[in-house]
Amino acid sequence: MRGDLRAAIKEGRPDEAKLIRTLVAAIDNAEAPPLQPGHRAADHHSFRDGSAEVDRLSLSAAQVRAILLADIAERERAAAEMDRHQRPDRAGALRAEARLAKRYIME
Repeated sequence: MRGDLRAAIKEGRPDEAKLIRTLVAAIDNAEAPPLQPGHRAADHHSFRDGSAEVDRLSLSAAQVRAILLADIAERERAAAEMDRHQRPDRAGALRAEARLAKRYIME
């Protein structure tokens, strides 16, 4: 996916690059470990002492697939909503994004 992102940027496909960035960010967010008890998201760290370094979660292929399927489903729901609001241009763009995202679904 990251290789496709670089290619989309290099080849001047900004809409595709934006979609891939969104998908990568969703996966990256899912890999973030939960906060430890007694810690807050706003806690400050000293980068010299390693307190900001935490191991990322390792997602299975099924978990990545579920993240992508949820994103695709959301785009398809939004496209249906745009159809109801008589915005076929936006609905078409959302469906095109969903089709692009489907390339990354692992069977």
